[in-house]
Amino acid sequence: MTITPLNLFPVDAYVFYHLSEWENSFALKMFLFQFVNLNSSTFYIAFFLGRFAGRPGKYNKLFNRWRLEECHPSGCLIDLCLQMGVIMFFKQIWNNFMELGYPLLQNWWSRRKMKKGGGAGQNVDNKAQLPQWDKDWNLQPMNAHGLVDEYLEMVLQFGFTTIFVAAFPLAPLLALLNNIIEIRLDAYKFVTQWRRPMPARATDIGIWHGILEGIGVLAVITNAFVIAITSDYIPRFVYAFKYGPCVDKGHHHEDECLRGYMNSSLSVFESNNSLHRYCRYRDYRAPPWSSVPYEFTLQFWHVLAARLAFIIVFEHLVFGIKSFIAYLIPDMPKDLCDRMRREKYLMQEMMYEAELEHLQKERKKNGRRYHHEWP
Repeated sequence: MTITPLNLFPVDAYVFYHLSEWENSFALKMFLFQFVNLNSSTFYIAFFLGRFAGRPGKYNKLFNRWRLEECHPSGCLIDLCLQMGVIMFFKQIWNNFMELGYPLLQNWWSRRKMKKGGGAGQNVDNKAQLPQWDKDWNLQPMNAHGLVDEYLEMVLQFGFTTIFVAAFPLAPLLALLNNIIEIRLDAYKFVTQWRRPMPARATDIGIWHGILEGIGVLAVITNAFVIAITSDYIPRFVYAFKYGPCVDKGHHHEDECLRGYMNSSLSVFESNNSLHRYCRYRDYRAPPWSSVPYEFTLQFWHVLAARLAFIIVFEHLVFGIKSFIAYLIPDMPKDLCDRMRREKYLMQEMMYEAELEHLQKERKKNGRRYHHEWP
């Protein structure tokens, strides 16, 4: 007979299993809500802002009245970088204030009520007169969901640090500085502002491991799209090797090969203004005097094909490196797996010997053999 926790404590194991399932579902829902709420603006700036605004003379309008928003003339990457910097800086300050400042204010208010005689029904003039257990009881209780909020904060920070790191490379540095400060703030909060939490045993971090794996995959895909679509890396690359002054030369120097790139990335629009008849805008469209005015040029399709090729190559390369590193560094070392298999084998041997000894005693006691006993 195999001994499992369900055999020994069926009710407790059943309750623990369903409680764990509930916590995993609650953590996943909270993460999805917070992730969409916090990252919707960055995804909009990175991949949607200015993509459907149209062109001069044919702008797309919302309800035929309002023009759609466009990026800064320098590109959407600057807007994305500023948005990430603002979110990372002010969100971390606000989180640290809510984690420490809110319990401080609540405990101060509780002490103030106790001094006025509203706490435990006693008029306490000095905090030092209270016994230690009364002081601990007046502290703030730990969150009903345990460490879900702490995990959620770290996972969201991991998402901010990795998903758009190509647009804001300072994100890991800000996260490191914040975590160094938050370690001390959490230690102070757990020791002085919260009641002692009830200990609970856990085999792993639960669903958070799967969420981190999903964020890692999303980060690779997102950074590939940011480099290929949001930034000007691919258009510069295509111009240098296809349309620049270094096409017919054997050497490729960056400054020399990108000469004329700005003029190549701007299209011409003919306006009705007599003072400024022609204006320029960022796009790859044919000039108004061509046979197909304002249609996409061949350079546009070359850039689009290069962007799609870069995304595919980049994703496969990064995922290949990730799989190779995961193969070289397994989650569980080989010697530990061998010891676990040996321990399982010894446990089965002990159970086999105990069962065999029990059957032999029963046979001697009753003086007859059982048809189901082992030989």
